[in-house]
Amino acid sequence: MANKRIYELAKEYKISSNAMLTILKKHGFQPKSHMSVATDGMINAIHNKFTREKQEAKKEMEHQEQIKAAVQRKAKGEEQKSDEKISIAGLVKKYEKKQRKKEKRKRKNRKIVDKTAVAKSFKTTMATLATGKHKKKYKRVAQSKETGEDIFINIIEVNEFITVMELAKLMECKPAEIIAKLFELGMIATINQRLDMDTIEMIADEFGFEVKQVAEIGEEAKEVEQEEHLTKRAPVVTVMGHVDHGKTSLLDYIRKTNVVSGEAGAITQHIGAYEVTYKGEQITFLDTPGHEAFTAMRARGTQITDIVVLVIAAEDGVRPQTIEAINHARAANVSIIVAINKIDKPNANPDNVRQQLSKLNLVSEEWGGDTIIVEVSAKKGIGIEKLLEMILIQSEMMNLVADPEIRGQGVVVDGELEKGRGPVVTVLIQKGTCKVGDPIVAGIHYGHVRSINNDRKENLLSIGPSTPAQITGLSGVPQAGDSFIVVKNDQEAKEISLKRSQIKREQDFRKKRVSISLDQIFERIKEGQIKELHLIIKGDVHGSVEVLSETLLKIANEEVKTAIIHQAVGAITESDVLLANASGAIIIGFNVSVDSRARELAKKEKVDIRLYDIIYEAESDIKKALEGMLSPDVKEKFVGLAEVRDVFKIPKIGAIAGCYIKEGRFNRNDTVRLIRNGKIIYTGRMSSLKRFKEDAREVKEGFECGIGLERFNDPKVGDIIEAIELIEVAKTLN
Repeated sequence: MANKRIYELAKEYKISSNAMLTILKKHGFQPKSHMSVATDGMINAIHNKFTREKQEAKKEMEHQEQIKAAVQRKAKGEEQKSDEKISIAGLVKKYEKKQRKKEKRKRKNRKIVDKTAVAKSFKTTMATLATGKHKKKYKRVAQSKETGEDIFINIIEVNEFITVMELAKLMECKPAEIIAKLFELGMIATINQRLDMDTIEMIADEFGFEVKQVAEIGEEAKEVEQEEHLTKRAPVVTVMGHVDHGKTSLLDYIRKTNVVSGEAGAITQHIGAYEVTYKGEQITFLDTPGHEAFTAMRARGTQITDIVVLVIAAEDGVRPQTIEAINHARAANVSIIVAINKIDKPNANPDNVRQQLSKLNLVSEEWGGDTIIVEVSAKKGIGIEKLLEMILIQSEMMNLVADPEIRGQGVVVDGELEKGRGPVVTVLIQKGTCKVGDPIVAGIHYGHVRSINNDRKENLLSIGPSTPAQITGLSGVPQAGDSFIVVKNDQEAKEISLKRSQIKREQDFRKKRVSISLDQIFERIKEGQIKELHLIIKGDVHGSVEVLSETLLKIANEEVKTAIIHQAVGAITESDVLLANASGAIIIGFNVSVDSRARELAKKEKVDIRLYDIIYEAESDIKKALEGMLSPDVKEKFVGLAEVRDVFKIPKIGAIAGCYIKEGRFNRNDTVRLIRNGKIIYTGRMSSLKRFKEDAREVKEGFECGIGLERFNDPKVGDIIEAIELIEVAKTLN
């Protein structure tokens, strides 16, 4: 009995874990969560409560039966007992009292609604009178600093880089007025010129408006969820953890398919979205790669998830990427369930993992904490059912709901360009429903839903909340993490797409035109010494292209760096080769093929194309290429030492030092240093090395020789000449 948990106790009495926790708290108990152990006191209190309620319900039913029998006897004209008369009279009185209370409540609610409507109408009228403006969507009440009276301020919703014309429409004034005001402020603008947010705020303030920046274009096209239509939705679970700790193998067992064998190097290169059914309940899984290079993709995974399953190998323990995954989950305020994997291995040590996790404030419930930890084996299937049960219980506690009746809203998980199908986008619907034929917008692209496929490649007609699917029909491949929305019609889709494209183009354009300070000019001059390796990156999906770009850009030091001049999704084409040839770039292809014409052109123009299916191999090769561009380190090696014992002046040649070799040897090609009184006077090469009157290639220790120095004619008796050899050592980026 002592080992029974609260969620198991709730199952026995056929109530939810939430309800059981509420009942226990009312009885004075303070359990931490549904996973807490139910004590004997808790079990007895719950048993007594339900037994008492059962007896009371039984008595009430018996009482109702007696009243029913009495009513039937009265209808038949039979004689009633005195206690039955009292019961029927009391029942009638209770019913009448309830009806009176109900009517009173209705009248009270009607009065409140009427008062609210009058107040709203009065406020709108006063706002219009105060400003003298009409059709303003937003009003805010502020207090005048001078008079202390309430004044109404106009608030306009804008996005960055709107045109002068668009701003004029929002403020209900003429574009010429804004252009004149900008001219007064020292800016020359045209009617179609796009303004940055600082300029918009400055102009709006001049015209008496406050600016509210729109988070994203298209937000107004999203429908609001209706509370009465909210229904239970499946939890979205992201599987995280260190590389090779068995995340994909775990999903592999759950889905009964072999995903790992299809991944290059048995490492997950993409984000996969899968839907699983367990005991009639749906669970959506996101499998994110575990290597440190995929930080961006992993962070994005936590933004769309409800629960994180943190997979840790029992024999390996907590690793740097495990800590990184925990930080991402905490930043996104997501519940964490720990799955200790590979417990079937002989060197498995789950208690060591628990101890490491406790140092990261993830204390197991067995040790008095509130973190759910399940021991599993992805290969043998041990503990998988318990893990799924814990996910469902945790989601029940979170009360996950969504409105399936509104137009679909979600997030792009990944996208690729597929031959014969065009842009194929993996999306996760968060709210509403998306159907085949719906007009859609994802990032800067728009289109119609041409087809919907689930992770088993089955065709679907529609998808609802917490459902992942592959969608075709967009005009291009959006970025992973872009918002996905179903809109009213094609016109709205085109408008949103056009506005987003204009803003993106403006942002890209302004990024290039950055003002330079004197310090930056100095830095640019210094950067003239920096060598760059130009790269063009093509990949099968946008997520991989993005991560590969970030990984390769990090490979740099003070001397060399990478510069990505183009990156895109799709096969390597002729235009990529032409660009590489013009800019002296290397083309990196990730899980893509090379067009036949592109291959021929690359061979002709001698453009280097490298194809990879594992990111870490590409990283290693680029690292080696950059190391080859580094200037080598030059180290000095001591060769010999000679003492100047006499100096001979020879016409047309100069001064020759008569030397005695005290240590080592002197070679004709050695670099030499002349030292006088402990100071280096000269460093250079020998113009001559002679034994008596003959030229010598080498003079060894214990012999005399004559040494002439290039461009130095002032050796003195007592000087020391050192012979050194300069050795070049290749640098590395580490």
